[in-house]
Amino acid sequence: MMEPLKCAKHPNTETNLLCGKCEKPICPKCMVETPVGMRCSECARINKLPTFQVNNKQMLLAVSVGLLIALVYGFLWGVISLFVRFIFLNLLFGAGAGFVISEGMSRVINRKRGTKLVIAACILVFLSGLVSVTAVFGTAIFTAPLLMMLYFASIVFGIYVAFNRLR
Repeated sequence: MMEPLKCAKHPNTETNLLCGKCEKPICPKCMVETPVGMRCSECARINKLPTFQVNNKQMLLAVSVGLLIALVYGFLWGVISLFVRFIFLNLLFGAGAGFVISEGMSRVINRKRGTKLVIAACILVFLSGLVSVTAVFGTAIFTAPLLMMLYFASIVFGIYVAFNRLR
């Protein structure tokens, strides 16, 4: 009768399972299910999907385009807010900022997604909101807490939209 083997990564765990390629002992925690059988993580070579692989050049391009969109959109948001005094329109502008910035960033690098893009887009939505507030009120916004909370809510709403578009 064969004695149980010890897992290569977890020496305290007994196993009878071997990697289908290198025949290294693996436990259920270490095994990776592949179309050709169970493998160890080294042999399975788990890679991210190409959609989520963003290199530095693509990231720089996406952030540059996102920054341009954020500045232009924030300025237009502020100018329109000067003439249209419907307060809750800012929530739509915030969501629009999240959508336009994240979509622009994604499209310029062939619809890629990922954590780095999410973080960059959220920062750019915040920047766009600051540009709009500065264009409308300058520093006077800090004297109106209710208005400041509304702009903050619209920025948070925009960040939520950008997060969901790129995750």
